[in-house]
Amino acid sequence: MQIFGVDIGGSGIKGAPVDLDRGDLAQERHKVLTPHPATPDGVADGVVEVVRNFDWSGPVGITFPGVVTDGTVRTAANVDKSWVGVDAATLIGDRLSLPVTVLNDGDAAGIAEMTFGAGRDRKGTVILLTFGTGIGSAVFHAGNLVPNTELGHLELHGHDAEKRASTKAKEDEDLSWHHWAHRVQKYLAHVEMLFSPELFIIGGGVSRKAEKFLPLIEKIDAEIVPAQLQNNAGIVGAAMAASSR
Repeated sequence: MQIFGVDIGGSGIKGAPVDLDRGDLAQERHKVLTPHPATPDGVADGVVEVVRNFDWSGPVGITFPGVVTDGTVRTAANVDKSWVGVDAATLIGDRLSLPVTVLNDGDAAGIAEMTFGAGRDRKGTVILLTFGTGIGSAVFHAGNLVPNTELGHLELHGHDAEKRASTKAKEDEDLSWHHWAHRVQKYLAHVEMLFSPELFIIGGGVSRKAEKFLPLIEKIDAEIVPAQLQNNAGIVGAAMAASSR
């Protein structure tokens, strides 16, 4: 069975049909740049371009970088603030004339990793963190998701944690892997203090380079592993969410 998944990020909008039996992309993904400002109309146009690139005509699952309840956006830290209060599922569904499901980006990645990736068969408390333009999160206990946690906005040393420890922060400040890993370590220690997880899964595009920074992270009791689906986890999870509606 195939369902289309789209992952809206702060820098790019990417998507592809997903093979839900394998938990992997059925075709190579297509990506367009996220418009700036990332307004509802502009982002919706990008999603339409991605989906129509494949001549897709079925259900579509879409991630959003913020809190989403019943398809409506509640927060918008890394896209234009005009998203707040927008029924994203209806907006994009009307543009595509297709059934659309919208959910938090971290939750989507977490659902995919817990089903097909590094969290499979783990029943304790598992936290997935995606490092990119911001830091997305998904918290699971006994395999059950606590939705819309947005742990990237925890305060750390007077700042949103993602302003200090995201991949964007590393790039903007030209941090070495060692310096950035030290910031990530402080963030993980704070999250561990609050939740005592048995496993951290590190996702986002930087998970492809896990060997450059994970060995530098120390003094964390929880096991730390890279996401197995890497930066495709959001696409796969979005498709999974759409298939369950």
